[in-house]
Amino acid sequence: PSCRIPPCRKKQGTKFLEEDLANIQSQIKRNRQNEKRRLRNRNVRGAARTADNAARKAVAENTPETKASIMTAISVLDKAAEKGVLHKNTVARRKSRLMKALAALTKKSA
Repeated sequence: PSCRIPPCRKKQGTKFLEEDLANIQSQIKRNRQNEKRRLRNRNVRGAARTADNAARKAVAENTPETKASIMTAISVLDKAAEKGVLHKNTVARRKSRLMKALAALTKKSA
């Protein structure tokens, strides 16, 4: 077969863990740590994405809670940058776009 890893050792929806590839103890431990971090980072990144999308949707619909949702998104993005899940420049760019959209809305409604 073209696949070098036996089918019984493949995992559905997850990365390979230590028993799959490494046979050096330090690498087995490193794989275990990386998998834990990946799952933790995935949650933080997903929360940031959800908050960002909710804020952009609120801006598009011009709902009354637009400012609150933007501030929540900014807070979540800052936390993601603090934890190192998202790069600080990525967070700055997203925050800038949200604030620019909010400023355009307030200017338009005033």
